[in-house]
Amino acid sequence: MDRRKFIKTAGASSLIAGGALVSAPAVHAAKKIKWKMVTAWPKNFPGLGSGANQLAKLINDMSSGRIKVKVYGAGEMVPPFEVFDAVSKGTAQMGHASAMYWKGKSEAAQFFSAIPFGFTGQEMDAWLYHGGGMKLWQELYANFNLVPAAAGNSGVQMAGWFNREIVSLQDIKGLKMRIPGMGGEVIRRAGGTPVNIPGGEIFSSLKSGTIDATEWIGPYNDLAFGFHKAAKYYYYPGWHEPGTTLECMINKKALESLPKDLQTIVLHACRVANEDLFAEFTAKNAFALQEIKGKDQVQIKKLPDDVLKKLRDLSQEVVMDVAEKDKTVKKVYESFEKFLKQTMAWHDVSERAYLNARS
Repeated sequence: MDRRKFIKTAGASSLIAGGALVSAPAVHAAKKIKWKMVTAWPKNFPGLGSGANQLAKLINDMSSGRIKVKVYGAGEMVPPFEVFDAVSKGTAQMGHASAMYWKGKSEAAQFFSAIPFGFTGQEMDAWLYHGGGMKLWQELYANFNLVPAAAGNSGVQMAGWFNREIVSLQDIKGLKMRIPGMGGEVIRRAGGTPVNIPGGEIFSSLKSGTIDATEWIGPYNDLAFGFHKAAKYYYYPGWHEPGTTLECMINKKALESLPKDLQTIVLHACRVANEDLFAEFTAKNAFALQEIKGKDQVQIKKLPDDVLKKLRDLSQEVVMDVAEKDKTVKKVYESFEKFLKQTMAWHDVSERAYLNARS
């Protein structure tokens, strides 16, 4: 009996000790994974920079600290327009930017950011998640050792800040405007000169007269940059970026080296961040617009209808020209255009009809 009692007691002790010895090291001695995220935005800038910070926090919290992401603002580790290459090469494991910046890598990348007179933010998310867009984006970025994810959306932007009044298309001729992507090409065909400079350089360029106009995002971010101190006219609507997706690109090898559960956490954190930042822009643009309206020197104006019509016609030409570049771009364009027609038909009797009725 004493022998059996000893064995029983010793066995129970072993289970307890064994449980501690097995489970404790798994939790406490597990290797903490440290990642770097480089961004195209000024450090902690509202919406953009803070959105990158929030994504890093989500990954840390959702993984219970197993992945720690350190965020680097534009220029801290790499210049803003070198984010793509830095993540592709593995210098950093993640990047936060906008796919329109990478048309030099592939013209198709622009379709996953914003197309003039294209998807709204709501429609873009629908295409990416339920219309085949994400699969096409993944196929494109796989060529660069990257995995893409949507990580925010600006919603419909403003047309921008101008140091001259836009009464007709003639007023765009000779205009030096900071505007990237296909929107920039549209401005060029309208007679203007598109300029692509990082966000942190826009205010000084506008203030000094190096540029005559700039688009950026909307009231929330424009107010933070103080553009109302550098330009008088604030135009809408944002024809060039009707719903701009912000991206999180992830080094493919780094992602695949993670355990499956952590891979899922990283990708789902991006999806949470995508929805949350979209809501943040909607809420804070509304408050910021009221503040901008209170600035005596600012005139908020709608672009004339004939100007918008010409910009729309030119946009269609630009998109079609880009679509003919190569097979990859054409494949993405065809998917984009098909889904756009479907959602437009639905939104004509839903979103548009309701907003018209509400107003």
